[in-house]
Amino acid sequence: MISVSLAPSPPPGGPPPPGRRQRLRARWADRHALPRFSYWLLSWGAVLLSVCGALYVLDGFLIGWADAYNVLTGITSPADVRPQWCAWPLSLTGWAAVPAIIGAAAGYVITEQIQAHHARDLSDVVDELRRLAERPGPPPSSGGGT
Repeated sequence: MISVSLAPSPPPGGPPPPGRRQRLRARWADRHALPRFSYWLLSWGAVLLSVCGALYVLDGFLIGWADAYNVLTGITSPADVRPQWCAWPLSLTGWAAVPAIIGAAAGYVITEQIQAHHARDLSDVVDELRRLAERPGPPPSSGGGT
């Protein structure tokens, strides 16, 4: 009897295929090749958002979810809730960190858009400068000769 295998067997003596952990490491190492905004989101943006989220969850359990939201958005003063020790960092986060994160994200997006629209070839710029540097010719004659 002849047995037929449908899956090709790896060459003998070759290295095994990379595992899931090695593929994840390679992708994490390649994050520097991403555009600036994507890289920022994966590095600092994720850290800042996780800290803000952790503070919100902590306050949600300690002072209640509605009060935590109201303190984060500035509707309620942190002095009006109990315990105050956890409400003050959440209030400062909502007052300073959240607008900074949103502003940084918007700044990166706007910068990328501006750079994408301002990219011009060097030859186009040189041709335009040469055209502008040429002396203008004589004015066209008017055809109404009276």
